[in-house]
Amino acid sequence: MPILRIEHGVPDYDSWRRAFDNDPLDRKGSGVVRYQVLRSVEDPNFVMIDLDLGTTDEADAMVAKLHQLWAGPGKAVTHNPQVRMVEFVDSEEF
Repeated sequence: MPILRIEHGVPDYDSWRRAFDNDPLDRKGSGVVRYQVLRSVEDPNFVMIDLDLGTTDEADAMVAKLHQLWAGPGKAVTHNPQVRMVEFVDSEEF
């Protein structure tokens, strides 16, 4: 299952969160099966989002949508956005 790891700064977390919650990319309709939002402890205006998608094709399509969003209205609520496609490898609890 591909995971898109998105990282970027935000000018104001609350404004960004409202935009994220409005779901302009239709996460569920785009194949996202789970997401998690992480926030930097050192910089509360830096976020990381993991989007779990069902297929690589869905992940590729989401990357294209993200680039369009960041070039348009998303520009107002993101700074230096980056996205990487990764896969889960291993986890262990102690």
